[in-house]
Amino acid sequence: MKHFIACLLALTITTGSLKAQFGGLEGDGSYFESLRTISTAVPIIAVSPDARAGGMGDVGVATIPDVNAIYWNTAKLAFLEEGTRSLSLSYTPWLNRLVNDINLAHVSYAFKFDDKQGLALAMRYFSLGEINFRDENNSPQGTGQPYELTLNAGYGLKLSDYFSMGVGLRFIYSDLTNGLQTAGIETTPGSSIAADLGFYYQGKRISMGGGQYQSFSAGLNVSNVGGKISYGTSQESADFLPANMRLGAGYHLEIDRYNKFSFYADLNKLLVPTPPVRNDNGEIIAGLDDNISPFAGIFQSFNDAPGGFSEELEEIIYNAGVEYWYDGKFAFRGGYQFEDSQKGGRQYFTIGLGIQYNVFGLDFAYLIPASPVVRSPLENTLRFSLLFNFEQGQ
Repeated sequence: MKHFIACLLALTITTGSLKAQFGGLEGDGSYFESLRTISTAVPIIAVSPDARAGGMGDVGVATIPDVNAIYWNTAKLAFLEEGTRSLSLSYTPWLNRLVNDINLAHVSYAFKFDDKQGLALAMRYFSLGEINFRDENNSPQGTGQPYELTLNAGYGLKLSDYFSMGVGLRFIYSDLTNGLQTAGIETTPGSSIAADLGFYYQGKRISMGGGQYQSFSAGLNVSNVGGKISYGTSQESADFLPANMRLGAGYHLEIDRYNKFSFYADLNKLLVPTPPVRNDNGEIIAGLDDNISPFAGIFQSFNDAPGGFSEELEEIIYNAGVEYWYDGKFAFRGGYQFEDSQKGGRQYFTIGLGIQYNVFGLDFAYLIPASPVVRSPLENTLRFSLLFNFEQGQ
């Protein structure tokens, strides 16, 4: 059972775009009554890596900057506390109720050059465990250990006292078949390069009287913009990377020197073309041709849904979260994500806990599914991140 499920997961990742393209061939209206997800290659790089954001419903583009800003918005690196030297180690078991060897690990290191500049490096490793490969006749094809790896670098620069921008570069390597050959077709690992561009606003603290303060933050991040990725010798079967636009805002309230609240909301949209509806002859009868370049796909993704503007709205994912800190040592978090049921239906609540003591920090996150249809692979999973703030120990 373990290998069967893991194999299905690998096949879903590599063939998801094909199912999306041919799921509505009939052209008889059934397209608009069925699941209409947009599939991409290496979807794992679009998954929240750290437990802090994981406990707040996966918000992050406008949150208070931390060591994992390289994933959420590189522009936030410029607003790290001066002298910051931080390391984060995050770990997430995947499908842990069914298998015990699929997991996601993430390591990031961030440091501040001066008052205006910040830099971060990160690595993400996703292991699919051990898989027994079989062909369409259920004949054994050997055993493999598929995995995916990314290496990231990010830089943030203050443009003013309240505004910054950031850029990031990501190398992506995906080995799902370990060189498996079947029916005379050779498979190879896929690789690509992607870039990020982010903007961040951190407003001035405004006194409300009585020792209370408030402030606002906002962010915009476009991530994973790069070339398509292929697992064979032909580029005709190459798939889009999960290019994404994230827009968000935050409100911060300091009750007193001990109690602080932050409230966040994010909007997410894949910058990938929506597969069109085709008839039995393969002719497009609704939507636009998705056999285009990644950069053309970014602009087309805003107006190509076969269902028109209403379907474009369905492709937006909504995230909301709250974080409470007591004396800078204990944090309690909660959040919610909503994705339309026709676009994947990933709907869930999250709760989280953070502890900070001297140079060490520990974050936990727990996911509670809210969708009656789709069950998250993180259901009932405890994610955690271990933090080291070296500068605070000096």
